[in-house]
Amino acid sequence: MYIVLVYDIKLDDEGAKVLRNVFKICKKYLTHIQNSTFEGNLNISSLKKLQYELDKWIRKDRDSLIVFKSRESRWLNKEFWGIEDDKTSNFL
Repeated sequence: MYIVLVYDIKLDDEGAKVLRNVFKICKKYLTHIQNSTFEGNLNISSLKKLQYELDKWIRKDRDSLIVFKSRESRWLNKEFWGIEDDKTSNFL
């Protein structure tokens, strides 16, 4: 399944630590494409592992994380407005 993951971590006293750990976890499973945005193909098992690891860090009262799911990347039309980063070239 093709995943686009976007997060927003509130930068308060412990926010920097949360942000650092959320970034590291996401990078283990997905490709970092822009600031707080990742994409890639995951099977259901890997998606569950990702969710389990992130649940330890995401503060439900302060932080936000959105996961967009599609069967395959080819079902999404992707347009670049501005600089096109080659990190995502394998998903075009």
